[in-house]
Amino acid sequence: MVYIMKTKVEVPMDNNTDGSRHVIDAQNIHKKIGKKDVLKGTNLSVDYGEIHVLAGHNGAGKTTFFRILIGLLRYDSGTLRVLGFDPYKSRQEVSKRLGYVPEDSSPYERLTGYENLKIYALIYSDGNEEIAERYVEKGIGISGLKDKDLSRKVGEYSNGMKKRLLIARALMHSPELVLLDEPTNGLDVFSAYNIRKLIKSMASSGTTFLISTHSMSEAEMLASKVSFIAHGSVIYTGSVKSAIEEFASVNLEEAFIKAVGERE
Repeated sequence: MVYIMKTKVEVPMDNNTDGSRHVIDAQNIHKKIGKKDVLKGTNLSVDYGEIHVLAGHNGAGKTTFFRILIGLLRYDSGTLRVLGFDPYKSRQEVSKRLGYVPEDSSPYERLTGYENLKIYALIYSDGNEEIAERYVEKGIGISGLKDKDLSRKVGEYSNGMKKRLLIARALMHSPELVLLDEPTNGLDVFSAYNIRKLIKSMASSGTTFLISTHSMSEAEMLASKVSFIAHGSVIYTGSVKSAIEEFASVNLEEAFIKAVGERE
């Protein structure tokens, strides 16, 4: 079962002087880690209601960019607004309104599925038990997990079940923006299909997604808009169809290869 939350998305006024109302507006973002320039003038705008896929090779800068978007890392230069705020300066405000699933995240395996949801529900609700229980109920519906599974310790779950629980945990408080870093990486074909189905269902009810992936076939299946990132820079943004046409390609994978080739 896929649980669809009916949410009313209120678009906040952005703090940028140009009056932009993007959910994410990143302009000329630079980030150096050690001696390496990981992001080299990255530009990305994400509109409300999109499934925007950031597609690129391993080491392109996707994960670093995500960590900057949620305020875990400070960017060196450029301008950035997420939900109208600078996420590094207003991390608490931004975190209340987004959901995030890192690629390498894992549920608490010694706890049950229900207990995993309850811990985060209490965080999201600032300890309000009544609100937390409502969040848990939403999370259960989103996960599609059965009662017998939710009562088991998560260490007994398959990888697909763990990923569904993580996504439910990130979505149960009805965030305006959800960041998913390689959401189907390492999953079997059935689990990956169910995760993509869940994302599309949630997006249809108004949730905005930014998804990173190195799989061009996944980007092609999911994206309402796609951005190619290579070697720390976004080199193309548009619809999947326009990307394939722009680079005279048979699919998005070939379009990406041609786009990167043109920049090197």
